[in-house]
Amino acid sequence: MTQPPSTTSVRATEVAAAAATEQKGWNPLRVVGRAVGTVWSEPKARFGIILLALFILMAIFAPLLAPYDPHDTSFPHSQDGSAAHWLGTTAVGQDVLSQLIWGSRISVSVALVAGLLSTIVAVAVGLSWGYVRAFWGEGVGFVVNLFLVIPSLPLMIVIAAYLHNGGIGVIVLVVVVTGWAWGARVLRSQTQTLRSRDFITAAKFSGESPNRIVFREILPNMTSLIVASFFGAATAAILAEAGLEFLGLGDPNTVSWGTMLFWAQNSNVLLTGQWVQLFAPGFMIALFAVSMTFINFGVDGLSNPRLRERKAAR
Repeated sequence: MTQPPSTTSVRATEVAAAAATEQKGWNPLRVVGRAVGTVWSEPKARFGIILLALFILMAIFAPLLAPYDPHDTSFPHSQDGSAAHWLGTTAVGQDVLSQLIWGSRISVSVALVAGLLSTIVAVAVGLSWGYVRAFWGEGVGFVVNLFLVIPSLPLMIVIAAYLHNGGIGVIVLVVVVTGWAWGARVLRSQTQTLRSRDFITAAKFSGESPNRIVFREILPNMTSLIVASFFGAATAAILAEAGLEFLGLGDPNTVSWGTMLFWAQNSNVLLTGQWVQLFAPGFMIALFAVSMTFINFGVDGLSNPRLRERKAAR
């Protein structure tokens, strides 16, 4: 005689069927649209998005916005602000405003590219490390903990000094190598929490592969953490780029907010009263970090339903 199915198998089959039905109605565009609407509904996040968009537009249209060539040294040296040069000129006769606008191209690009690459590495390591229970998990944990324990700034200085004059690619590489570990540990903890949920069990019973479970079932439930990790990594990247350039470990011939700080310090602009050459790039870096922080206020609403309910009740 055929044995009746056990209660556990019936329950697993029902959960699997429900999960499959839910997957058929899952629309990535709808999910992204709902997430964007949630973030945009937060006033602080809206301000951050607008501010970030202005930085990106400034970087894209720098040739049209800058009044002069940033490398042009034909202007009077160490000139104060005037109608021709709003922020003055440098010690070698370059227009500070033009350098500030052109510098956004490298600084913003490094922040976004390095932040994206760091997040990709963190997602790949964190999800696989948190889901797969294997002997190599301890090895991955040792490597992650090692990068967390080692101070990031000295490590960046050592790597950048060893690969000196490597250009912007070296700066991005240094930031990615030193900036992925924290995000990986956070995502690993969340993956371990989600691994025991019913919908993951249903996916296992339905015969889904581990890769599909990780990237199709677990990954969409960590959108807010991944986005927050990206914004944090991008903020750290632009600060690291400015710090390395300020220490003279980058390419001094490029124009970025970090190299502006480097040359302003070498020219002793505080002694000559041209403090704007230090203040302007520093202020732009701070504004970029503020835009990322404000966007995070809206991202919090994606993972915290109480925040959405509180805004809806107002």
